[in-house]
Order: sequence, then C-alpha cells, then structure tokens
Amino acid sequence: MDTTATDLLDRYQQALCEYLDSGGETALHEAYELGRAALAGGKGLLELVNVHQLATVAAIAGHPVDERTLAKRLTAAGRFLVESLSPFEVLQMGNRESNAALRRLNHILEEEARRIAHTLHDEAAQLLATVYLELSQLTRDAPEHVSEGVTRITSHLDTVREQLRHLSHELRPPILDQLGLLPALQFLGDGFRKRAKLDVTVSGSVRERYAQPLETAIYRGVQEALNNIVRHAQATSVQVRVWTRKGVIHCTIKDDGVGFDPLSSDGRPRGLGLLGIQERVGALHGSLEIKSAPGKGTQLHLTIPLARDW
Repeated sequence: MDTTATDLLDRYQQALCEYLDSGGETALHEAYELGRAALAGGKGLLELVNVHQLATVAAIAGHPVDERTLAKRLTAAGRFLVESLSPFEVLQMGNRESNAALRRLNHILEEEARRIAHTLHDEAAQLLATVYLELSQLTRDAPEHVSEGVTRITSHLDTVREQLRHLSHELRPPILDQLGLLPALQFLGDGFRKRAKLDVTVSGSVRERYAQPLETAIYRGVQEALNNIVRHAQATSVQVRVWTRKGVIHCTIKDDGVGFDPLSSDGRPRGLGLLGIQERVGALHGSLEIKSAPGKGTQLHLTIPLARDW
C-alpha cells in the first residue's frame, strides 16, 4: 500500500472509530470528506471499499462486544461507508448529465449539418441550373470566341457542382440514413480516394441497422480520422474495418503514415480532432484507443456498446 493509501486508511480508521463511539453528523461529514479526498487522489470505488473493510476490522477488533452491540456497530459502519461513497455518486450523476448534454449537442449539430446539406444540394443546385440556362442562351447568337469562353466557364461550373454534391453528401450523407453504416463508410472512402489520392479500403461484417446516434458517431469518427490522416499522416493507404462482437460495435482506422506520440502531458489525445472523436463515442458510453509511434503509422479503435437506450 503506497503512502497516500496508508494516509487515507489512517484517516478513515480514526474517523470511523469516532463515529462508532459517538455518532453524530460531524463524523458523517468527515466520511463524505474522506470520499472526496479518495476521489481527488485517483482512488476507485473498490479501493475505498477495501479501506473501509480494513478500518472496520481494526475498529471492531479493538472493542470486544456482545453480538447485539456488534450488529449495531456494523450497521453504523455501513452508514459511514454509504456517506463516504456519496462523492462518487455525485460524480457519476454529473457524468450522466454531461453525456446527456453532449448527446443533445451532437444531435443539434447533426440536424444543422442536415439543413446545410439540404441547402447545398437543392438550393445551390437550382442556382447553378439557372446559370447554366443563362449561359446556354448567351451562346446562341454569340461570336465563336465568346462561345469558347462560355464553354470554359461551364466546365468550371461542372467542377463546382460536383464538389458541392460531394460536400453536401459528406455533411449529412443520405446513404447513411437510407442504407446504413457500412455503405456510408464506403462512399466516404471513395470520396477521399478521389480527392486526396488516398487508398482507402473499407471492410466489415455489419449488415443490420443500428441506432442513429451510434451510426452517426462511428461515421463522424471515421470522417475525422481520415481528415487527420490527409492533413498530418503523410500516409498512402488506410484500412477501415467495422464489426460487432459480444454486444459491442468495433471500428478500426489504420494508416501507414508517419505516426506520432498519441498522448499529451495530461494523458488526453493530442489534437482537437482526436478529442472530438473521444467525446463523441464517450457520450455513448464508448471508448477510443490510439496506437501509434513515430514512423510506425497509427491505429484508432472505436468501441460502443449496442445495448443502450439513448
């Protein structure tokens, strides 16, 4: 047992003995403060329960009593333990509220992305159609050199239209809503293959539909990972794989790039992109694992439990 754990045990045992001998709210408040100290020191529930057991044994062993008195002291020790665990319950409630708020925020962002995608796809397309019509009318009686210029402009507009189409689909791909996760990821990979010249391979065994927040989180995680790879990894190929096992959906994104040191000094993922992925999956009780080293590429592993009510 390290020094910090020994100090906690000593404080806990002293406070428990005082409560068992005299009771009162002051001693119970000390139990709460001990729970807060354990939490701040990085101690888990099992460690605190272990401290409680050791302290209880010591407190009872030092006071030989009859069976009835022993039962009362054990009951009082249980109340002391419950109070010391209260900070952990408060933290858990705060985490649940934070996750719920993050899920609501992600839903709002997805709805906004859907609205923008609709605007790009429909309204921008209508404006382009009007421009095409005007240019077509302009070339009817125009000299040859003007017609050639209009043809060049039309070619540029074709490029703009195609880019707008891809952008609107990636903002909120209709294929994700219509066909599901794997086809949407394959479409996403095709887009990066064409635009960024990145060899993206998408494979998986998922065929059924999952809850919309889960599919969206995986899709956005892969999308952000591919964006990071294009910007920083200097990779030539990426393998994306999705599968389910024992009630959990898994997704790995592995590249052959330059790699990096994945954790900052505080132990959190480096970069807003990776942090965003972690928060998205974390809001659904999932996790993100990063394996990387300079010169050895990078692998992200996203996991989210399936049996959740979001």
